[in-house]
Amino acid sequence: MTTAMPAAPPVRKPKTAEMNPGPGFRIRTHAARPAHEVFAGFAEFATPDISDVMNRLYTMTPAIRPMTSPELKVLGPACTVRVFPGDNLMVHKALDVARPGDIVVIDAAASPLNAVLGDLVTTKAQHRGIGGFVVDGLIRDLEGILQVGLPVFARGVTPIGPLHRGPGEINYPIQCGGIVVNPGDIVVGDMNGVAIVPQEVASDVLSQLLARRDAEREYLAAVKRGDFSNEWVDRLLTEAKCKTV
Repeated sequence: MTTAMPAAPPVRKPKTAEMNPGPGFRIRTHAARPAHEVFAGFAEFATPDISDVMNRLYTMTPAIRPMTSPELKVLGPACTVRVFPGDNLMVHKALDVARPGDIVVIDAAASPLNAVLGDLVTTKAQHRGIGGFVVDGLIRDLEGILQVGLPVFARGVTPIGPLHRGPGEINYPIQCGGIVVNPGDIVVGDMNGVAIVPQEVASDVLSQLLARRDAEREYLAAVKRGDFSNEWVDRLLTEAKCKTV
């Protein structure tokens, strides 16, 4: 008599490997954005000026730098994307969520492995009217990106392409270059780097920039003429009791 072999248990992947709806795998299709006249007002100011007004605490790490022409700037509300390092499924979906003029800001956890942005995504983004990208991670297909002409800021370039599995989030708070970025925050990027203006203080920051604009311009013009004094330096040194021999 032949003894029947026990049936093999069904093959299942662990529950821990499944995607779970909710935190870490969610999309917010609508996010508040500042009025156009507010973020457009920052166009005449460089990131150093903006950084100074915000006490030098809202500028990304210099590791995130222009990957395209230095003359190309980013200015607009943030559409935030958080991806699993090396995956860009949510970057593709962000093209359907971002509005024309938005800057797509990608938190790839500073991964030094796969790129999460290439020429295909930037080409599609151009057709959607997206204003540019800021990536806390790597990009690839740089030659094609340069041909597209959209401004892209990132940590560097690699040939290694992304995965398309998820998870990720769109339009939720992220961390990019050491700065917390919320959807709708104003992103300003130029050859100096990237500054983030929180949406709730944007009008106040812009007012401060406008209030000091003329004085700053006059001072710079005087310096260029050679008309300046370092008396303020001596005063600070004296107050600090610096020894001079």
